[in-house]
Amino acid sequence: MKILVIDDHAILRKGILSILKKEFKDSIYFEASNGIEALSILRNIEMDLIVSDIAMPNLNGIDFLKQLKAMEIKSPVLILSVMPEDQYALRALKAGAVGFLPKDCKAKELLKAVKTILSGKKHITPAISNLMINSIGVKQINNQHELLSDREIMVLHNIAQGHSLTDISENLGLSINTVSTYRARIIKKLNLKNNASIIRYALDNDLG
Repeated sequence: MKILVIDDHAILRKGILSILKKEFKDSIYFEASNGIEALSILRNIEMDLIVSDIAMPNLNGIDFLKQLKAMEIKSPVLILSVMPEDQYALRALKAGAVGFLPKDCKAKELLKAVKTILSGKKHITPAISNLMINSIGVKQINNQHELLSDREIMVLHNIAQGHSLTDISENLGLSINTVSTYRARIIKKLNLKNNASIIRYALDNDLG
């Protein structure tokens, strides 16, 4: 069995690998620090499982999932992220993930999710199940941030974390001009004025 772990933080990547290696001793493991590195591996090697972060430079987890779909790579992807579950889980599943877990989950929760996915099923937590049920048949926009694209949501999250445009540029692998464009779109779509109002909105809507 081949497993690929993708995370831009080496210490977290090694921690995930350590947990998996104790349970799946005979597996072959690969690692990458971002989506671009992962795609270069996946062009030559088919994985039985991919565990990926969302917020990564050069190619984030959501865009990585979309690229996999475009390239017709069928390897199942479990998203493991610090991003708020209620804001990112459905986006990740819609993009092609088969499961979503917060990074502060326990090792046994991670292993349970991995075993579920390896059995050919999706890993849907009760919280995500409720989100899916609540989203069925809901056509109206309940929150303005639902109008934001996946990339705009990630920029908003970074601003809410207090990152500068330069920091966000490095975090997401985008030019500063592109980040500025996304920031302007966020301000326009949410009818805000500046970073302070973006941060306030993010905190009020659990997007930080």
